[in-house]
This record gives sequence, structure tokens and C-alpha cells, in this order.
Amino acid sequence: MSTLLGPDEVGQLAPSGYYIALRIGFAFPMEEINAYPEEWVNHYTNQRFMLFDPVVRWAYSNVGSCRWSEIPLEDPKRIVAQAQTFGMRYGVTISVFDGGKDAQRSFASFTRGDREYTDLEIKLLKVYLTRRHGETAPPTNLTKAELEALGMVKDGKRLKEIAFELSVSEGAVKQRLKNAKLKLGAKTGTQAATLANQYGLI
Repeated sequence: MSTLLGPDEVGQLAPSGYYIALRIGFAFPMEEINAYPEEWVNHYTNQRFMLFDPVVRWAYSNVGSCRWSEIPLEDPKRIVAQAQTFGMRYGVTISVFDGGKDAQRSFASFTRGDREYTDLEIKLLKVYLTRRHGETAPPTNLTKAELEALGMVKDGKRLKEIAFELSVSEGAVKQRLKNAKLKLGAKTGTQAATLANQYGLI
């Protein structure tokens, strides 16, 4: 098996479902992939398990990996046991966190019904999550002028207004937005402003 997993290989390693939350901000992840069984998602949501889930609590307070069978936290609502009845008998949770002032966390849980995850599989899944965490990191090469223009786009200002407020030509504003779109991988100025806002850059 390649050391660089793709979504297909992840699906093969987690045949009974997985969940990935990338770059969790104050409350919500920047990107979320929920491939758990639909019946479990509905049950989990209806029972409001999120606040009591030992797997989630572990992911928020640790870095590294832990098999569900080894999570050292209480589970008064028996969430892990209930997950087993939905085919998710064995699971592993992985959490990564980058240091620094604006540090963000990503975590993922992978499940299968037949056996525990091997150390090698856990290592491969950790490499996958770490790579995805890195890929969704905010760009660090946006200039102050580009961020200023994006902030004004976010506030709903038009090109003419932005140019007037910044005392530059409309062409200069267009160039700043063009550069920002390129750096953020956005198609439009509005999309670039939304992304920059999600990253906490503006």
C-alpha cells in the first residue's frame, strides 16, 4: 500500500465509515467530510451525542492517535458501544495541531467492523490527515494591500469605492484582487474574501 493515501484508500481502510474535520476554528471546521453511516449520523444528531462523545473530547484535548478501545475517558451515554451496533465495532481517532498564535486543530475518526487497526494503518491515516491539514493551511504570502482590498470586498464595497478609500486606481485594486485570488485558489473576488475570512486573515 502506498504511503500517500487518497480518498479511495481511506474508504478501504474505513469500510464502516469515517469523519474528518479540517482546520477547526472557533466552532466549525473549514472543511468537513462525514462518511459515517447515515443511520448513525441521524441517531447521533437526534441524541445530541456531540457534547458527551469521549472520542470528540479526546480529539480536542490530545495530539496523536488512539484506538477507540483505548480511549481513557468515561462514556456515560455508551456512545462507543452504540456505534458498534451500527457496524462501527473498531475505531481510531487521530488529532493534529499546529503550534503558534493562530494554531488550529484537525481531527478524524476511522472505523471498521472486522478488527482493530494495525499500527501501520494508523500511521498511514495519520500521514493522510497531517497532509490534508497542511493543504488547508491559510496562505502566508498575501500582502497587507491585498488583505485590505479583500476586507472591503467582504464588507460589500464596490471597486470604485475601494479605489476611492485606498486612494489608488481601480486598476490597482483589480490587480490586488487578482493576486489574492491566485494565492487563495479562488475564482472570484467574493470567494477570495470568503476564504480569507474563514482563514481568519481579515
